[in-house]
Amino acid sequence: MINTDSFIANRRKLLSASLSITTLQLLLNAGIIPTALANSNFESYSLPVAFTANTVKKALSALKIPTPSTSHQIILTAPDIAENGAVVPITVNSAIPNTEEIFIFVEKNPTPLAAVFMIPAGTESMVQTRLKMGQSTNVLVVVKAGGKLFSASKE
Repeated sequence: MINTDSFIANRRKLLSASLSITTLQLLLNAGIIPTALANSNFESYSLPVAFTANTVKKALSALKIPTPSTSHQIILTAPDIAENGAVVPITVNSAIPNTEEIFIFVEKNPTPLAAVFMIPAGTESMVQTRLKMGQSTNVLVVVKAGGKLFSASKE
């Protein structure tokens, strides 16, 4: 007998990975993202391992992120209580100069790494997304800027 929950979860992972790869390929083909930029950001760590890690500590380890220092220049906006845990709006705004990457972790999710954003040089360091959360939990944001790591969190 086939376990339908496992089948659906694996199907979702496959569709998500396919969509990500297809989107990246379209952006590369259109010349929006230079090939060197697309390859350079992924050489230093393993995103697939980080996205499948089951704790924040393991995800940080896979991303080769040591303990970041807390920064008040990172503004994390999220509702105190979400109306619908399936679509929780999150906004991250980094006032730290030379922001390169923004990582968003949801502590009590089965796979805590929720999103990774690469910020091209010269662009505004603000991202918005919607996350799925099974319960109230801490959201941790790690910002890589100028080779240093900074963080902010909110419950």
